[in-house]
Amino acid sequence: MINEIVSDADSRMQKSVDALVENFKKIRTGRAHPSLLDAITVSYYGSDVPIQQVANVSVEDARTLTIIPWEKKVVGDIEKAIYKSDLGLNPSTNGDVIRVPMPPLTEETRKGYIRQARTEAEGARVAIRNIRRDANGDIKDLLKEKEITEDDNRRGEDQVQKLTDKFVAEVDKLLAQKESDLMEI
Repeated sequence: MINEIVSDADSRMQKSVDALVENFKKIRTGRAHPSLLDAITVSYYGSDVPIQQVANVSVEDARTLTIIPWEKKVVGDIEKAIYKSDLGLNPSTNGDVIRVPMPPLTEETRKGYIRQARTEAEGARVAIRNIRRDANGDIKDLLKEKEITEDDNRRGEDQVQKLTDKFVAEVDKLLAQKESDLMEI
């Protein structure tokens, strides 16, 4: 019973960390990376699809992304979608190829992105702590129903706390890595 609660908490905490990694991908550093455009969707035959499903996104150089649509008619739609995104990018079209230069980050924008990264990391920590609270509540319920002993209760709570510490440390490590990426010139 306790092992099921702990493994459920483990998988939920891992999902929180995975969500943080995805959110960090949306915070751009000074370098070009195709995952920067993952959140952007394009209207294609009446439905919104990710850019990767209508075009090939690649890195031309350290500061430029190249987007080559599979159909010429979606070039304008892709360009509009990038303009509308809140990434602050200005694509330029050259026939069938869209080039997206990465503007250099100013000190002010770097600090803003770091604040955003810290907010995302804190959200992940809160989610992990909420999962810990839920797991400990489930263990306490088992104790109240006399399905486990006090010692099992203590062991279960210790396991959940160790999991929490592990995932919070992972979040802190990811945040430190993102901050160093953002401050790199």
